[in-house]
Amino acid sequence: MLIRTATIDDLAAISAVEAECFPPAEAATVDEFKDRLEHYANHFWLMFDDDKLIAFVDGFCTDEPNLTDEMYAKADMHDEQGKWQMIFGVNTIPEYRNHGYAGKLIEQAIADAKAQNRSGLVLTCKEKLINYYAKFGFKNEGISESTHGDVQWYQMRLTL
Repeated sequence: MLIRTATIDDLAAISAVEAECFPPAEAATVDEFKDRLEHYANHFWLMFDDDKLIAFVDGFCTDEPNLTDEMYAKADMHDEQGKWQMIFGVNTIPEYRNHGYAGKLIEQAIADAKAQNRSGLVLTCKEKLINYYAKFGFKNEGISESTHGDVQWYQMRLTL
């Protein structure tokens, strides 16, 4: 499996994977991904099985300590020098789940954040995934202010 960062040429594949992984109310749109790729393609970690995109993790950097709904739609909030690596999505297409691929991408995002001297990483997740992210060292900070997709989210932080 190949892991690499994204380019704008990955837009269609990224959008297709997102559509497979999240319901429409929670999924980013093609236009949102285009904007994200134009601002921080180097903060998209992609995993391929041959030429097929099977999983990705993405998010921007900021000095803001908490992940907010505004961040999902405003890629221009990205600050390459920001202290915190936000994680907006962890996606693996269904037929490739439960093989550790998302975990490898999370580990790569953590390694890159360390190498870039970030303070840590922040994500939000549904309650059922709290223990999954805890395995990587993320700490549950409780219910997030985020109401993205009209879902209850928990904020998780990994301090480096």
